[in-house]
Amino acid sequence: MLQQKIDQEIKAAMLSKNASRLRGLRAIKAALLLAKTEGGASDVLSEDTELKVLQKLAKQRRESAGIYKTQNREDLYTIEMEELEVIEEFLPRQLSREEISAYIKGVIERTGASSVKDMGKVMGAANKELTGKADGKMISEIVKELLA
Repeated sequence: MLQQKIDQEIKAAMLSKNASRLRGLRAIKAALLLAKTEGGASDVLSEDTELKVLQKLAKQRRESAGIYKTQNREDLYTIEMEELEVIEEFLPRQLSREEISAYIKGVIERTGASSVKDMGKVMGAANKELTGKADGKMISEIVKELLA
């Protein structure tokens, strides 16, 4: 269970006095607790829900880091990137652009898509099968390129 692993990692980070890792781990723990309370009666989060929470955290960190970078706030950019690094440790390995492209070509063949009008069909299948392995934004870009 992810929550138990996070708790163990928090203890280790506290003992090693690794402040940046501790900050990232605490962000994960807080997000998981929030998801658990929003979920209602269930005491345990499904792996799928945990994955979605981690993806959301990673996306937030990337977006914030981008904003800080454009505003020349290197101090805040560094904090976001450190936290993102910790969050990504708990996510599955992300596929490369080439791997995603090859996969989407297969989805296009299976669905019989031929134009941008069929983008919804392809996106639905690709997002469902690539959950946690690829960023939705990148999937969308590749689908547009291949159907154009």
